[in-house]
Amino acid sequence: MILKWILRGLFGLILVACLYIGNLFSDRPMSLNHFLAKELLTQLFESPEVMTSVGLFDDFNWLTQHNDKLSLGSEDEALSRHEATLKRRDVLATFEEASLSPDEQITLAIAEFDVNNTIDSFEQFRSHNFPFNQIGGAHLNLVEFMTDLHPINTEQQAWDFIRRVEQFDEISEARLNWLQQQAKQGIYPPDFVFGHVIRQLSELIRLEDHPITTMFSQKTNELGLTAAQQEALKSALATAMSEHLVPGFDRLLQHFRETRPLANPHDGAWTLPNGAAYYAHRLKIYTTTDLTAEDIHQTGLEEVARIESRMLEILTRLGYDGNQSVGALMNELNEDPQFLYPDTPDRKDRVVADYNQMVIDATETITPYFNRMPKAAVEVRAVPEYSEQNAAGGYYMSPSLDGSRPGVFYANLYDIKQTPTYSMQTLAFHEAVPGHHLQNALNQENESLSLYRKHGYYTSAYGEGWALYAERLATEAGLLTSDYDELGVLQSELFRAVRLVVDTGLHHKRWTREEAMAYMKRITGMSDTEVQAEIERYIVWPGQACSYKVGMLSILELRERARSALGDRFSIQDFHSLILDHGEPPLFVLDKLVNDWIVAES
Repeated sequence: MILKWILRGLFGLILVACLYIGNLFSDRPMSLNHFLAKELLTQLFESPEVMTSVGLFDDFNWLTQHNDKLSLGSEDEALSRHEATLKRRDVLATFEEASLSPDEQITLAIAEFDVNNTIDSFEQFRSHNFPFNQIGGAHLNLVEFMTDLHPINTEQQAWDFIRRVEQFDEISEARLNWLQQQAKQGIYPPDFVFGHVIRQLSELIRLEDHPITTMFSQKTNELGLTAAQQEALKSALATAMSEHLVPGFDRLLQHFRETRPLANPHDGAWTLPNGAAYYAHRLKIYTTTDLTAEDIHQTGLEEVARIESRMLEILTRLGYDGNQSVGALMNELNEDPQFLYPDTPDRKDRVVADYNQMVIDATETITPYFNRMPKAAVEVRAVPEYSEQNAAGGYYMSPSLDGSRPGVFYANLYDIKQTPTYSMQTLAFHEAVPGHHLQNALNQENESLSLYRKHGYYTSAYGEGWALYAERLATEAGLLTSDYDELGVLQSELFRAVRLVVDTGLHHKRWTREEAMAYMKRITGMSDTEVQAEIERYIVWPGQACSYKVGMLSILELRERARSALGDRFSIQDFHSLILDHGEPPLFVLDKLVNDWIVAES
C-alpha cells in the first residue's frame, strides 16, 4: 500500500516537470532550482517502475523501453546512486548562500539536509535496516507493483508483464547477496520478522490462486483476445512463474529458514553496531530536529499523562467509572452499540454520506482561519473492497493537476465496528479538512514554488504533524458537537503520544517487544492484534513513528511563540500561510520562517 501511493503521487511531479524540460537541459549555467529539478527528473527517469506507474510514457514505450524492465537492486546500482549523491552534494556546495534569494536559501538548506542524511545513511548505516520484513521487501513490493500498478490494456503490455516476472529470480538473487553480506556483519532481524517473512514467502511460492496469476487472468480476459492469444499468454506466464518467481523466492525462503536460529534475541536498534548513533540518525531524519531519544521519551510520557487526565475528566463527567484506566474505558466505549452503525446492506453508503457532510461542515467553519483555501474539491469514498481487509483505517489521495479528479479521503469500512461515530470527525479533520487535503492541495496549487520544493522533499514530521495539528485546530474552531467527539480527538492524539514512548522505549530504553506491547495496550485499550502490528512496525522502522507528534507539537509551539511575541499583531491566517506556503519543509525551516516573521512584524 505504501509503495502504491508513493508511486501514484509521482504522476503530478512528472506532469509538472515536463514544463521545465527546455530550461533543464540548456547549456547555460543553471540556477539552484533548475539544478535540483534536473536531478529530481534524472532520478525518476532512471526508475522503470516510476515511469510505468505515472502512465505518461505508455504510448512512448517503443522509445523508452521501460515497461518490461525492473530495477534489479544490484550492488552496482547502489554504488552508482551513491556516487550521484556525492556529486550532488559537491554541486550544492558551489552555490553561495549570499547570492541566493531568501527562498532559494531555504531550498538550499533543505537540499543539503536531505543529501547529507542520504550520504550518512549509506556510508555509516547501510547495513542497519532489515530489507525483508512484515511490511516491506522485494517479495511484497514486487508482487504489489505487478498486481496494482503494471498496466495491462494491450496485448503488448501483457507480454511486458511476463518479461518483468522473468526478472524476479535475478532481483531475488541480488537481495540474497545483500542479506549474505549483512549476515557477515552479524546483523539479523528479531525472530518475529523471520516468522512473518517465512510465512509470506511460503504463500508466494504456491502457484494455486496466486495474486499475480489471478490478476493477470482478470485483466487479459478484458482485452478481447483470441483463444490462441490468451493461451499463449497464460502458458508464458506459467513458465515465468515456475522458472523465475518460484526459484527466486524459494532461495530467499531457504535463507530465512536456515538463518532463523541466528535471529536477534533483542528488538531495538540499540543491539546493532553503533546502534545509539544509528537511532539518533533515524530520529534526525524523521523528526528533522536535534531532539535526543531521551527528550522524545520524556515528552511522550508528559503528553500521555496530560491527555489521559483530560480524557478521564470527560469520561467521569459522562458517568463512567473514574477508577478504571482510560484504556479500559475507551475499549468499553468502542463496543457501545450507541456509537456503532447497524450492520445493514447500506451501511457503507450511510457512513460515507455522514463523512462527506462532516467535511462540508468543517470546510465552512474552518475557512475564516486561512487566507487561502484549496480550489480542488475533496470527497470521501470507501476503501475498495479488494484492498479493504489489509488497508489502513483511512488515507488520502491528492487531486489531479488537471482538475479531473478531486482529492479523496478513503475511509476503511471493512469492519463496521471499527468506525465508532465519536471517532469519525477527527479522522475527517486529519485526512481531509483542515488536514491532509487542505495542506496537499494548497501545495499543489502554489504556483510560486519550484519543482523541488513541491515534490523533491517530504517529511512526515511536517505532513503528519500538520494533520495532527489540524485535529486540534478543528477542536479550537468549535467543530466538535459533544464530549464524545472530543474524546475521539484526544484518543487520536493519545495514540501518537504513546508512539513517542514505545518507539524510544524499544530503541533507546531497551524495552522488549512484549514490554512495549503491554504499555500500548494498557494506555490505549487497543486489541492485542492491533497492538502487536503497531509495535512490530516500530521495531523494523525505527524513529518514523515519532515524527507525527513531534511535528504537531512543533507547530503548536511556533504558534504560541508568535502569538506571545506579537500580541494584537498576531494573525492566525498569516501564521497558517507561513506554515503552508513553503512546500513540505523540515521543522527547522518552519522555525526560521516563524522567527523571521516575528522580527518583521515587530
